Amino acid sequence: MVELKPGTRFQSTVCTTQVIVVKGGGDAELTCGGADMVAAGTAEISGEPASDAAEGTLLGKRYTNADATVELLATKGGEGSIAVDGTPLSVAAPKTLPASD
Repeated sequence: MVELKPGTRFQSTVCTTQVIVVKGGGDAELTCGGADMVAAGTAEISGEPASDAAEGTLLGKRYTNADATVELLATKGGEGSIAVDGTPLSVAAPKTLPASD
């Protein structure tokens, strides 16, 4: 379990994925590639992503859960897929800006 609070950075232990929390709060199980994520800069990459959690993470994309209570920004891409409390996160749809006409 890790505390998801905005500004906190995490890294995967099975691939190069790194994220920063944009939105969220409270304790949650944050995983990437089926393995727990840890505070950025505290661990080495060891092992490989699980086959059922290897869809990949894209650099610069925001990932969110279905009810939009958690939002993570990928600061480094990797082979593993991100999940919170066992539920995979999906790429967030871009927000539309108002017309400037």
